[in-house]
Amino acid sequence: MKVVVIGGTGLIGRNLVTRLAGHGHEAVPAAPSTGVNTLTGEGLKEALQGADVVVDVSNSPSFADDDVLAFFRTSTGHLVDAAKEAGVGHYVALSVVGTDRQPDVGYFRAKLVQEELITAAGLPFSIVRATQFFEFAGGIADGSTTDGVVRLPGAGVQPMAAAEVSAAVGRAATGDPIGGITEVAGPEVFGLDEWVRTVLTARSDPRPVVTDPEAPYFGAVPGPEDLLPGPGARLAETTLAGWLAQP
Repeated sequence: MKVVVIGGTGLIGRNLVTRLAGHGHEAVPAAPSTGVNTLTGEGLKEALQGADVVVDVSNSPSFADDDVLAFFRTSTGHLVDAAKEAGVGHYVALSVVGTDRQPDVGYFRAKLVQEELITAAGLPFSIVRATQFFEFAGGIADGSTTDGVVRLPGAGVQPMAAAEVSAAVGRAATGDPIGGITEVAGPEVFGLDEWVRTVLTARSDPRPVVTDPEAPYFGAVPGPEDLLPGPGARLAETTLAGWLAQP
């Protein structure tokens, strides 16, 4: 199959392109650096010519509430229109577990708009919601640091390796459209504070991680289970300890 990967030069996209190509598919990375811009529509028509599947793993360059909403609303609108015109048979998008549970989080509101646009487009589709990536622990710590102290709530999380996120999206892309949402998550449940503390300790980062039930995450305080997947989620295999042990 010809699979066009929007955001194909990023963390998930690069791995996904490699995986798809390794299974004999024509995997085409599409990003501004390759001449494809979903915000303006530039290069989309050409990139989707003859595509069987389009996969959107792109992300907003800014996480400010207005910016991220404008990004997903505009880029998804352009992508949906181009996919229809090209006769793409399967539209796959990567989203986030908990998107529909935290309306006070601007990023989640934007992802929900993306999901709604895809669902209403009339195209055969599959949406893969993933939990947080192990790779994001440092960034979460940086965004939660004040005066050298990391403050995070103990809300439950079930993080996973980015490589296994790519694998899950790849399975969706090469399978039949499900016309709905599937969830993937890591094999272990941690407190958000506990997870980040474990990663910082393993990296010899001296910042203390203080458990603060009122500390925000992406601008809002999550409930105990807001970031956890439902009972039907497919669980990845790589544990946090296993990921930390990788070279």
